[in-house]
Amino acid sequence: MSDNWVRKREILTLLSSERFVSGEQLASDLGISRAAVSKHIDALETYGVAIYSVKGRGYKLANPISLIDASRLVQSIDNRCFYFDEIPSTNGFMLSHTNELKSGDVCVAEFQSAGRGRRGRTWVSPYGHHLYFSQFWSFPQGMAQAMGLSLVVACTLVEVLKSYGVENIGVKWPNDIYLDHKKLAGILIEMSGQADSECQLIIGIGVNMAMSEDHGKGIDQPWSDLSTLATMPDKTDLVIELQKQLKRDIQLFEREGLNAFKARWQAADLFYGKPIRLLMGENHIDGICMGVDDQGAVLLDTADGIQAFIGGEISLRPR
Repeated sequence: MSDNWVRKREILTLLSSERFVSGEQLASDLGISRAAVSKHIDALETYGVAIYSVKGRGYKLANPISLIDASRLVQSIDNRCFYFDEIPSTNGFMLSHTNELKSGDVCVAEFQSAGRGRRGRTWVSPYGHHLYFSQFWSFPQGMAQAMGLSLVVACTLVEVLKSYGVENIGVKWPNDIYLDHKKLAGILIEMSGQADSECQLIIGIGVNMAMSEDHGKGIDQPWSDLSTLATMPDKTDLVIELQKQLKRDIQLFEREGLNAFKARWQAADLFYGKPIRLLMGENHIDGICMGVDDQGAVLLDTADGIQAFIGGEISLRPR
């Protein structure tokens, strides 16, 4: 960690008490000048950290921030773990180092300057507010072996979040996680290598932990976060458990395929048995959602019978 980020994290720690802290107190505690404190505060705000500044009272965080304990993270994970305060993209970092990685290696960051979502969307990635996580996995038989992996990852994430007391959580095919019917987390799987021979996959996961009002305004769909929980999950513990559970689930997936996860998926499927509209470009198919098949395709009971679709984006059919 650079000295620059050491200072910023020290400031965030001092501001985490939910009370205003004066600039003089921050400068005294850190052994730096008031001007240096102001410079670090300004820099943190450019990284998306909302900080209240009140003349005569000082500074206070507008939203809670949970930071990774890097040493505990590295000690608790058997695989290699890369941790950054800032990075363009955790998926991008892993894609650029596939030749050096082993299945289960992870990359975690506090801030992404170029976070990516599915279909080219931007993933809002302010510093310290959310979880930005990528895990590497190699499939020796190519993409055919990995068909349906995104559903497995969604099942993993639901199981881990439920272990932290998250209720009213569900999945939307193929891999979005919803809390109270608003998007909580997303998954982006990217490939390196050959589709018909050994390929390397990067499994990117983003979880909204404490969304600020300003950041929420920039999102073009209803969203949720974990800030309403009675106890916010410790982000370090969350990453450790997510990495371990994901590793176990992918190993099970390699042995038994998607069939081992169909019951877990159906239990979490927000649209099972409901009328949906599958959007595919300018076309759409209406039907009743009947779950997924062994390849991860969504099954629709349509006017032409039950059909399987492997692409598209689900939305509820208007009544």
